[in-house]
Formats: sequence, C-alpha cells, structure tokens
Amino acid sequence: MLDLEVQPERSLGNEQWEFILGMPFNQAVNILKRQDRVIRGVEVWYNDQVGRSLAPLLTDLVINLPLDGIRLIFDAISQRLKIIEVYNMTKVKLKYCGMHFNSMNVQPTIEQIDQSFGATHPGVFVPFSKEDLYDSEKQLFILNFRGLSFSFPIESKFEPRYAHGLGSLQFPNGASPTVSKMCIYTGNSLLDTRAPPLPTLCFYGHTYLDHLEIIRDASHTKKLKFHLVTEGVGPGKLSEPRKRSLEREVKFGDTCQDVYSALGCPSKVYYKHEDKMKIHARDAHKLAQATPSDYFYNYFTLGLDILFDAKSNVVKKFVLHTNFPGHYNFHMYYRCEFRIPVSRHKVKSDSMCSAIMEEDPDTLVIKSYTKWNEVQAFLLKPNERPVVLNRASSTNTTNPFGSTFCYGVQDMIFEVMQNNHIASVTIYKPEKTNSDVVH
Repeated sequence: MLDLEVQPERSLGNEQWEFILGMPFNQAVNILKRQDRVIRGVEVWYNDQVGRSLAPLLTDLVINLPLDGIRLIFDAISQRLKIIEVYNMTKVKLKYCGMHFNSMNVQPTIEQIDQSFGATHPGVFVPFSKEDLYDSEKQLFILNFRGLSFSFPIESKFEPRYAHGLGSLQFPNGASPTVSKMCIYTGNSLLDTRAPPLPTLCFYGHTYLDHLEIIRDASHTKKLKFHLVTEGVGPGKLSEPRKRSLEREVKFGDTCQDVYSALGCPSKVYYKHEDKMKIHARDAHKLAQATPSDYFYNYFTLGLDILFDAKSNVVKKFVLHTNFPGHYNFHMYYRCEFRIPVSRHKVKSDSMCSAIMEEDPDTLVIKSYTKWNEVQAFLLKPNERPVVLNRASSTNTTNPFGSTFCYGVQDMIFEVMQNNHIASVTIYKPEKTNSDVVH
C-alpha cells in the first residue's frame, strides 16, 4: 500500500517521487515506468471517437491507478496535470505534515480531517449522483480547503439548517462519515481549477518550448523562431530557481554547432537505418545502399526533431509533433505549440490568356489543434493521393492505433490521424529546379 504525503495546491507523493500539479503528461508516465514494481495496473483514458473531430480536445487525459485508488487528470490542451484525485481511500495511506489522517489505523472522519487540517469555510451539500438527484436521503458534504477538497457521503437528515462549519453537524456515536474522495488542485474551486504553468521543480535542467513561430515567405519556410522557457537564477537566493524566457532561431543550412548553440544538447541522436519513404522518391532504385546515414537531433521537451544531412552536416528537415493520444508516438514528445502562416495561390488569366499564379491576401495560421479539413479547404488540394504510413517496431510488430495519412502541401508534409487531427508536420527545403539556378 502506498504511503503518500499530501501537499494542498501542490502535489501527492513520497521521498522517492511525487506527482506535482502542472507536471507534463510525459513526466508522470516516466515516474510510473520507474515505479513499475510498486505501482501496477496503470490505465490511460482518452476520447478516441473518430466521428467527433474535437473529441481529443474536449475530454481530459486521465491516468487511472485502480489498484491504488488514484486518478491523475491532465488538461486536454496543455497536457499538464490539473487534478489529483484519490477516489478509494482504503487503498492508500495519506498523511499531512508528517501525520497520518488516513491509514489502516486512522479513519478519515470529519473529526479527523478537522483535527489534521484545521478550520475552513462551511461545507456545502450537493446531490450524491445524477441518478439520486431527487433522492433526499443521499447527499455529499463537500469540505473545501484552498487547493484541497474532501467529499463525505451524509444522509440529508444530518444536514444543518444553518451551516456554521463542522461543529454544526451532529451524528450519533460511531456514525461520523468518512471521506469518500479527496482532490488536490490549484485555487479555491475545484470546478474552476485549471492546470498551472510548468513548475520550476519539473524542469530538471531541460529547456521547454512555450511556442514556435514558423517564418515563411510565400510558399517556403525561411526559419523557425523558438520561444523557450528554461531554468535560471533569479535576484533572490542563489539556490532558488527562476524561469527564464529565451528566443532562438534555427534555419535550413545551419550546422550542428549552430543548433547546439541555439537549442542546447538534444535529448537523443538517432541515425536513420532505413528510409521507408524513399520508394516514393524519383529513381529510388538508383539510390546507393552504402551511403552515409542522415541523423536526427531529437528534442523531446520541444516536441521537435531536426534532420541533418550525413555529408554536409547541415539542417535539411524539421519534424513538429502534436502528441495527440491515439498516435503511435504518444507521450514520447511534448506537444509542439507551433504557428504556421500559410498563403494559398490562385490562378488568374492575363490578357494573353496564360495562367499566372498570384498570392491570395488571406492567410491561415495552422496550429497544433487545427484540423486537417480546414487546411485542405484553404490550400489547393494535393495532386497526389496521400501516402499511407503504418508504424511498427521490431518488438511490437502491430500498431494498435492504425495507419496515418501523409499529405504534401507546399514545402510541408502533414501526417493526419483518422480523427482528422494533425499528428506531425514535416518541413523540408525543396530541391532547386533549373529555374532557381542563377546563371
């Protein structure tokens, strides 16, 4: 049985690990992986309704620990921890300021909560459930502290006419109700709570992406501007961490040293052993088998991969990840909050009856949450059918999430999931044509 410390409006954990409000989904998963001998039976809940394209953004992500009676509720958009819920008090030990208020020997009664946490505002009564909305015999008594709430099932006959706190509730001897659910959150109201910003305790020396601007000219990408957040030293104590905002730029043709200087050390370096997409390239059968392998810099906390050319060691491609649940790479990357302004071309006939392509003044800003049908309706439809991409690994040859579809538009490749959301965007530098060469 887990023995955990409760810190209102902050966290739930012990000396080895803790779930902190504002923590990214990825970090919580990593904690559960490291504690797999202690925490078992982990479930991930998300909305996978294909018919409703907004479903992944309307329903919060949930990590459920049924054997420990704990739920971790993450905001669907920011994917940061919003609520820590203990829904089965019999499966976990809880303490506050080093003293247990819930264990095998201590029952979390109203008197015990009052003794452990002190005075608070008067509690409120709500219907026990939707089914029992009109059943006056079943009520929940909600006791709220700042960043912490306790739910007690109480018969309505014990409800005071004028609630003046816990002292106004009178119960027969031995009939004092016990906590049925506890929630840790930020703010004064559980209903209005939101996921807090990423805490400095969760930085762990890494750099995180606030948002990414794609600087484009006509139908080509010029550079990427990164708005970063990292850990720095503030004006206070030297040991007290502070958040620091940075702006960095990376463009095609930058060297490895340029990227290191701008973004820091990558989380991982991956060398391409096999390019499954080369079959779609021109003269694929002529590609040499012994050519050097291109390599990626994987920046997991930025939601980004950067591909370098094996011969010149310069940037040739960017891959932006949206980290939607139901994708093969889900929880591997943090969500990349990108903004891609695109302009469409329209055909105009001149006096000589020849077609001229000109820029439409309208611009669409593609974000991580933009649905593919909006992009497809705004831009010219691709001339070719999508390429079907089915990911698999040597250890897991089946992909339970199904295939994705890749569409080429301008200098970008959009990987689209079956729910109409964009899984990733690959930005590449088009090869020069004869018209681009200056004689």
